[in-house]
Amino acid sequence: MRNIVRSTVFWGLALACGTRQALASPAAQSAAAPATTLASQPADKTQPSYDMKAQAAYDLEDLQKKFVDLAGAIPQEKYTWRPAEGVRSIGEVFLHVAGAGYNIPNMMGVPLPQGFDRKTFEKSTTDKAKIIEALNKSFASAIAVVQGMTNGDFAKPDKKLGPDANDGDVIYILVTHAHEHLGQSIAYARANGIVPPWTAAAQKQNAQAPQE
Repeated sequence: MRNIVRSTVFWGLALACGTRQALASPAAQSAAAPATTLASQPADKTQPSYDMKAQAAYDLEDLQKKFVDLAGAIPQEKYTWRPAEGVRSIGEVFLHVAGAGYNIPNMMGVPLPQGFDRKTFEKSTTDKAKIIEALNKSFASAIAVVQGMTNGDFAKPDKKLGPDANDGDVIYILVTHAHEHLGQSIAYARANGIVPPWTAAAQKQNAQAPQE
């Protein structure tokens, strides 16, 4: 996918989710690149050599497990912790990710859940159990969207996002957006002395391995 396609989708994501990081990304900044630079990039019309649907679903399932495991490892009293004034708290980051699981697919026409308010969702609760439930429901919904697509659907044009955009671009953003905020959440956890559960498990396994 060309930079201009990703740029268009990033702008759409920023409007749908309020993601500040997306606007600051290189992909978004490419929107300001000279037209001659973008025009000089030939369109790649070759078919993908891997199953995009299966890979996207696998990534989302792995992300769900890591987010839920990390959210479970963070104590309730830390959910309102934030690294500085004016930025998202731990709980707000988790809810931002959960909201994106609905907002981003909505960019390609998937209806929002009944009663979901994108303007208030991130600050709707600080309760750990409810936030974990929201993460599970959102990822389940996003995975179902991907599993309901065919590989051919990934190439379906999405003209409202841009002349060269397609539904595959939306799924691309869905996955990369979650990865971005997983890294952020890990940093938040580490700042509070919490080791991600999968890292703790690997460290324990390595410590128990017989020494040669």
